[in-house]
Amino acid sequence: MSANFYFGVEVFLNGLMAGVMYSLVALGFVLIFKASGIFNYAQGVMALFAALTLVGFQNGQIPFAHLINAIFGTDLHHFGWHMPAFLAILCALGVMILFAFIVERYILKHLVNQEPIILFMATIGLAYFMEGLGDLMWGSDIKKLDVGIPQGGNIWLEEKTAFLGGEDFYGFYLDNLDIWATVLAAILVTSLVLFSQYTKTGRALRAVADDHQAALSVGISLRTIWVIVWSIAGFVALVAGIMWGSKSGVQFSLSLIALKALPVLMLGGFTSIPGAIIGGLIIGVGEKMFEFLIGAPFLGGATENWFAYMLALLFLVFRPQGLFGEKIIERV
Repeated sequence: MSANFYFGVEVFLNGLMAGVMYSLVALGFVLIFKASGIFNYAQGVMALFAALTLVGFQNGQIPFAHLINAIFGTDLHHFGWHMPAFLAILCALGVMILFAFIVERYILKHLVNQEPIILFMATIGLAYFMEGLGDLMWGSDIKKLDVGIPQGGNIWLEEKTAFLGGEDFYGFYLDNLDIWATVLAAILVTSLVLFSQYTKTGRALRAVADDHQAALSVGISLRTIWVIVWSIAGFVALVAGIMWGSKSGVQFSLSLIALKALPVLMLGGFTSIPGAIIGGLIIGVGEKMFEFLIGAPFLGGATENWFAYMLALLFLVFRPQGLFGEKIIERV
């Protein structure tokens, strides 16, 4: 085989890794939509807020330091200690669970049986509120996130595959962070599928999504279910925030990863947890291979910016429910 063939294989593998990163964000959307029928516009901002909170705990940063200093004329910034990564992750997870309680108590509680568009608009407001709150709490500067996950190319893999393409090929380059993300995503998806299909709470989540009033009539606590599902989505957002923050730094553009999750959802379906992963893999591989085979040689490159959306548009035309989504038929 020629070196060019193995370069193509490397691009394919890196596409799979990128697809997993997209899927981690899409999972949060699917979880909330599947359990409550709400398209959570704030999911990308949740990942940003979780990553900001994690870095803040790690560095011992004082929340709202800039605001406190402006009001009282002080010069406070840090507590003077650094928190271990594992403990910081637990504290950040606690904040996301607390956030789930607050969302249920002050937003969702008042929107039972409202139209989907009203719920959607509520999540838009929530997204902008969280983005502003994150700026006030932790500042808007770019932050480095390090939780001990190895980064950079996998040297062992490069050395073991260097012989494949002759002198012009130096081995497959795969980022260790992407490999970790793949393993974590596989564990997350397996756990969530088992939870959704084989536990009483998982079945209750699906019942609430189908009909709020019917779920209430059989004794399912709507408020408890919403707290659970938003807590799980907060955990998924934290995992996504860790991976994306470790890869590109924790900055406010991190919230825009939600836009890349939309084509993933359109392909995989808004109600399918495995579909979020499959859709992410298709988008990741598709955009990398299209750039490698067609974009760079014939179109001047930069096709990764729009390929996913064009593919999603085709699915909206010919299969709007996605590959694994439920086809909804309404009788009129």
